[in-house]
Amino acid sequence: MTRIPDCLTLKQFELQCGAVLPEAQLVYQTYGELKGDRSNVILYPTSYGAQHADIDWSIRPDGILDPTRWFIVIPNMFGNGLSSSPSNCEDCGLAEQGFWFTHLDNVRAQEQLLRETFGIERLALVYGWSMGAQQAYHWGALYPDRVERIVALCGTARTTDHNRIFLESLRSALTADPAWNGRRFEGVPDRGFRAFARIYASWAASQAFYREGLYYSLGYESLEDYLVRSWEAGYRKRDPHNLIAMLDTWLRCDLSDNAAYQKDYPRALKSIQAHTLVMPSTTDLYFTPEDCAAEAALIPHAKYLPIPSIWGHRAGNPYQNPEDEAFIQKAVCELLDC
Repeated sequence: MTRIPDCLTLKQFELQCGAVLPEAQLVYQTYGELKGDRSNVILYPTSYGAQHADIDWSIRPDGILDPTRWFIVIPNMFGNGLSSSPSNCEDCGLAEQGFWFTHLDNVRAQEQLLRETFGIERLALVYGWSMGAQQAYHWGALYPDRVERIVALCGTARTTDHNRIFLESLRSALTADPAWNGRRFEGVPDRGFRAFARIYASWAASQAFYREGLYYSLGYESLEDYLVRSWEAGYRKRDPHNLIAMLDTWLRCDLSDNAAYQKDYPRALKSIQAHTLVMPSTTDLYFTPEDCAAEAALIPHAKYLPIPSIWGHRAGNPYQNPEDEAFIQKAVCELLDC
């Protein structure tokens, strides 16, 4: 039976872009039981395009995150269609209207949720993949005395220029559709979705993944079948305005772009006190091992542990890939038992 998620309403919530939402909505799901001393809390932020039901496959007694031991909270990122997003909030626009969400907004809202709803002041772990890893780093820097551990899978604390080009290509592909009027979509961007999905698929897995035709083992009859039924169909489930809103958040990711660090990126990374597992994929094209290693070198208690995989970026969310799941599970288990 599908569980109905909970929602926290944040009154007069001021965003980093300067906009104020009269009633920001933060939708979240919890798993497991909270201990009386609140010592068993794991925060698991969502990734690009994902909602909590898309990523909770890893929460099970024999999975990466064990709900019989931990109280796990998945907060849905602003812009993902459940929490406040262009599709469900008349006050939420796009960058064309001078409006955007940032990870500072996400983490501030999550902190308020944990403190006001559950009385949680300290986290045993922040576990995140991709944009979830970006949020995990923000937690470590913004609340360094309240985060014990971080697992950052396939993500960086600041969007690199190379990554930015990829994101701009996605945004350009979607808004090149004739349904885009310069500010909004006036219909379904069919051509835009098709181009968007193919760009995304080309970066999400490695060259070796495609060379070996691993998509056949997933039940697809051809490369085109894989692109249409997996990638294009998946993104067509999302409102295109929300896809753009999340891109705008990703584009603006910078751990140091806030009042606390004032664009001093090395200082922001050095402020993280959590025991941190930096886990890129060896074949990730978005968040390269080199970029992740450079950040790990600046985090005082970091361990750099790349995932040896040909699944590229998708190695960090291995719901179809037991080998990478086992590698991540072992690392997380060792970290949580320390």
